[in-house]
Amino acid sequence: MPTKVICNGENVTAFLSGEIDHHNAPAARAIIDTYIQKARPKTLTIDFGAVSFMDSSGIGLVMGRFKNIADYGGKMEITGLSPQAFKVMKLSGIEKIARIHKKREEEKNEKAD
Repeated sequence: MPTKVICNGENVTAFLSGEIDHHNAPAARAIIDTYIQKARPKTLTIDFGAVSFMDSSGIGLVMGRFKNIADYGGKMEITGLSPQAFKVMKLSGIEKIARIHKKREEEKNEKAD
């Protein structure tokens, strides 16, 4: 699973793509943690916009990164979630520790209804 990370001042954004499962999640975790440790950002955003599949490893990835960012006093946002992934994140309680957002086109479709 390729992970692209952009540091912009006090913000770090990680763009995930492909599948997030127990095979791929460790590499993404390692990359994101390296940026958290180096940049100590105020905000970590994890973008799931290009994720095609996610199992419980996606929840674990978010939970672990929250712990790491919280150690530096930072906050977390999750963006680009498909309707299914958004539902899973809500059911898991992730919204108690991070702001979660659906994909933009999904949010636009809901407002149009």
